[in-house]
Formats: sequence, structure tokens, C-alpha cells
Amino acid sequence: MTQLHDLRLRLLVQQESEQIAKSQPNDLDLSIIQARCLCWMALLAEAHEDQANDAEKRGDTEQAMGWFADSMRLQDAIQVVTSIEIPLPDSPDTEDSQKGDDHFSGEPPLAA
Repeated sequence: MTQLHDLRLRLLVQQESEQIAKSQPNDLDLSIIQARCLCWMALLAEAHEDQANDAEKRGDTEQAMGWFADSMRLQDAIQVVTSIEIPLPDSPDTEDSQKGDDHFSGEPPLAA
């Protein structure tokens, strides 16, 4: 069941990123969107963990388990979003290298 959940989440995120890329192909940096999503998801996961700890201190085990489960789902989503490789935009150099015309441009490779 966990694998199905992971695959559905991965597909949803990929479909959404493709839709965003198609709607604004020239002025959109998917790596920035990915970074922002990761920041917000990490904050949400932390907030859910805090809520779980507070509920546990109050003795509300059922509520604590619910907050904790939500936190774990967010951690899963963070792992999925982190693992998605964002393609670099096409550049003139890309076409040359695909034709077998490899040359060094003097610039260091881009790191993900």
C-alpha cells in the first residue's frame, strides 16, 4: 500500500510540474518552485510534529497519533519532491552536444 501511495504522489507532483511548465515555459524556474515547496512542506511537517507533541502532553493519544501520521505523510511527500529531477531549460549548447559536437565552454557543470 505504501508503494502505491508513493507512486500516486510522485505522479501527481510530476503532472503538476509539467502543467506549470507548459503554462509558463519562458519565465518559470521549476527549481525555485521545488525549493519553495520543500521549505513550506518542512515547516508544515514541523508544525504537525509540534501539534503531536502537545496532544501527547495533554494525554490525547488519538489526536497525537493523527498529527504524527500527518507529519509522516508530509515527510514522505518531501522525499518525493526532493527526488524529482528538474530538467534544465534547452540551450543552444544542448543541441550541439546532442549532435555529437562535444566541446568545453569553459563554464563549470550545473549542479542540482
